[in-house]
Amino acid sequence: MLRVLTLSTLFPDATRPNFGVFVERQTLGLSRLPGVEVRVVAPIGVPPWPLSGHARYRAFAEVPTQETWRELDVRRPRFVNLPGTGGRFHAGALVRRLKPLLAEVRRDFAFDVIDAEFFFPDGPAAVALGSHFGVPVSIKARGADIHLWGQGATAAQVRRAGLAADGMLAVSAAMKADMVALGMPEDRIAVHHTGVDAARFGGVARGEAKAALDIDGPIVMSLGALVPRKGHDIVVGAVAALREATLLIIGEGPERAKLEAQIAALGLGDRVRLLGAVPHAEMGRLLPAADVMALASASEGLANAWVEALACGVPIVIPDIGGAREVLTDPAFGLIAARNPVAFAEAIGMLIAVPPLPERVKQGAARFSWETNAAALKAHLEALAAVT
Repeated sequence: MLRVLTLSTLFPDATRPNFGVFVERQTLGLSRLPGVEVRVVAPIGVPPWPLSGHARYRAFAEVPTQETWRELDVRRPRFVNLPGTGGRFHAGALVRRLKPLLAEVRRDFAFDVIDAEFFFPDGPAAVALGSHFGVPVSIKARGADIHLWGQGATAAQVRRAGLAADGMLAVSAAMKADMVALGMPEDRIAVHHTGVDAARFGGVARGEAKAALDIDGPIVMSLGALVPRKGHDIVVGAVAALREATLLIIGEGPERAKLEAQIAALGLGDRVRLLGAVPHAEMGRLLPAADVMALASASEGLANAWVEALACGVPIVIPDIGGAREVLTDPAFGLIAARNPVAFAEAIGMLIAVPPLPERVKQGAARFSWETNAAALKAHLEALAAVT
């Protein structure tokens, strides 16, 4: 029996049901395999009082510290998150909080391996905890955890965690190359692609999905948190030049007011809609209505949104970042465009003018499955646990 302790600060809860749903789905897949038991520790960072009383954190008070979440036994300890410090103290605070908790967990669940599902602060904390409890550690890199936290004040912590981990996973070959460029050992990093739920994404025909929205003309969708890195403003600028197209932006975040101002300034109020956060369970019915999914991110590892769009038969337009070329292996799957409105408008316009057949587009997602993902993760963790 392989006993896995999954550690992830990127994990959904009742206040953030879309937060890290791909980690949740991966962990569920692993837990359902024979010969595997999983416990999840999903820490929540909260600043000291009075900042903890801010609306952003206040809702966490309603989140239980232990619960069964989607079949999984999940602990949700709080740890001290000090704003304005560049994250340099996050990992240390996490270790201090988790040492007594994991000692308690080990009384009835002698975990064989720690599976850290985000590189920071989870990775450095997992390495320290693995050393303390005498178990091997795996760390998975997903994108911002390397591209953001692998720079500046926390760069040294990220690199040291990579050097000390028994094994690592990267969501794409491009992500692995970025990790190696930071000084992490290439021979300890395996590429571990995401999965997609074919039953949820791909079961609704485009005509049916479009009819439900009652929108005339081509539909473009942009998916992701409303933060600068996602580049929604670039897609808004692109759609301004595509006079027949409607843009639906799905996500929520601090850039909403700025995007609303841009939409108003460009006179696009009738063609660009901010739909806010949409439950992940509903995306399989909404996404197929799009003629194109355009996401102008500054950085990604290998975005789940890319694969989910393809599974729905929707071609994508994305910049040449992360695993873009690992996904777009056929022109029918979509186009790579420079990260500016003119280039995005041209690429989107080409796909609208000559749309690839949805069934052909769906082939782009065929090699991404949660079953393959779970089996690969189990084999990876079993190999690490056998070393001890």
